[in-house]
Amino acid sequence: MMQTVEQLQPKPIKYASLPTPPTSNTGSPSNTSSTLNAMKATKISISHHHHILIVTGPAGCGKSTVARYLADRYGFDYIEGDEFHPQANIDKMAAGIPLDDIDRWDWLILLRDEALNALKNGSKGVVVTCSALKKKYRDVIRTARLYDEDPNANIHFVYLRADKQTLLARVRARQGHYMKDAMVESQFAALEEPDETECKQLKDVEIIDVKGSLEDVQELAHIAVDKVLIIPSAR
Repeated sequence: MMQTVEQLQPKPIKYASLPTPPTSNTGSPSNTSSTLNAMKATKISISHHHHILIVTGPAGCGKSTVARYLADRYGFDYIEGDEFHPQANIDKMAAGIPLDDIDRWDWLILLRDEALNALKNGSKGVVVTCSALKKKYRDVIRTARLYDEDPNANIHFVYLRADKQTLLARVRARQGHYMKDAMVESQFAALEEPDETECKQLKDVEIIDVKGSLEDVQELAHIAVDKVLIIPSAR
């Protein structure tokens, strides 16, 4: 039975930001590229639990690019969520008709089950792209832990945060994609950003601002995810 709790004043959520570059002993400026190369050169030791990473956000935020990068970095399977939409959903979006909860429900369950199947078949982790615009959509994915063989399975969200103007500009630059301006508008209107409960209580969401360069966004993402996946002695 749900308890009624006193409403608290919302606290500002701290977004991930790039670390201050270390002072170089040689006098050479430190930059994102050199930091990223150094990280790639370091052997990554990931905890042995099952891992499901969900890269989320509205159309145009860069989910596929960031998710592929993370899958490559950690050696995880990659699942492109858009490829699992039924044709009826694709037709609606192409016509500028927003998907409703009923349209998304089976799709969300399918993505959850695809991730679980990959883990059951031997993958050590999975990276999934999924808009997951609302908290209840993210809650569907969270139930994967209940169905996984690993009782300590780790489900974590990487939310790519962008303003509407950035999203519209990126979608307009796509060639031949069914997502149009109207869909960005509707997704942005429906968006429920991860709240204080998700970020501070559940502690399963990392918020990444995507206004910077691709390299900056990738670095922010892997720094945040490293803290979740990599065993402390290997950092």
